[in-house]
Amino acid sequence: MTRRAAVIGHPVAHSRSPLIHGYWLKSHGIDGSYGLFDVAPADIDRFLGDFAASGLVGANVTVPHKEAAFRAARELDPVAVALGAVNTLWLEDGRLCGANTDVHGFLANLDAAEPDWTRALGEAVVLGAGGAARGIIHGLLSRGLDRVVVANRTFARAEAMRAHFGPRVLPVEWRDMPATLAGCQLLVNTTSLGMKGQPPLDIDLSALSPDALVTDIVYVPLVTPLLAAARAQGLATVDGLGMLLHQAVPGFERWFGVRPQVTSELRELVLADLAAKGQLA
Repeated sequence: MTRRAAVIGHPVAHSRSPLIHGYWLKSHGIDGSYGLFDVAPADIDRFLGDFAASGLVGANVTVPHKEAAFRAARELDPVAVALGAVNTLWLEDGRLCGANTDVHGFLANLDAAEPDWTRALGEAVVLGAGGAARGIIHGLLSRGLDRVVVANRTFARAEAMRAHFGPRVLPVEWRDMPATLAGCQLLVNTTSLGMKGQPPLDIDLSALSPDALVTDIVYVPLVTPLLAAARAQGLATVDGLGMLLHQAVPGFERWFGVRPQVTSELRELVLADLAAKGQLA
């Protein structure tokens, strides 16, 4: 019997998840399918409340439904509890269960691209204070960093991160960016600045440590203005595509019983799709 999974969002037609999971289904010869479910915000609570009727064994959840998925799940993994958001759902003995794999995706991407990125790293700077930033901060703290500095244009939102995570988070004003970046060894952009169709993230990186690592969770374009500026300065960079690929691994294993690998072939497949849609640059 074909096992069906899908991604739930609104809108959702742009999602690369069917391409990723379809590749793994074919690679492993699994009798399964992965599709798209566009569910409007007004309908999401009802949809999730009767998830079993969808015929799906599980699903990824993308914007704007991660908080609704968190509310609907009867069992939650510790990361979902910490973040108040779910991006992966499955049924277990008829109960809807939820997890958050975004943190796994972020950390696995850095581990794969720069295996020694945590060596002697005591502090990181995170730009932004939205839902994505919350996951990144959680992941960084879980790796034992002494402090995560959070810069956001609305300072109150950066302060909210300290209230949530505690004294290891230091909120700073956006206007204090030059001093904030002085000697920084890891810079993470979680804002939409630099995304295709959005203004660039225009900050001076000259104060960063010469051995700094700069990463951006945006992957359209693949090389954001921030990453381009970092490369021009000779700094190591990690793009956001790997986070998308790695966050998909736990869900696929949960639904289809095989732990897939993020390979160069899969990455090239997604890059080709981005290029075909004019979204690579």
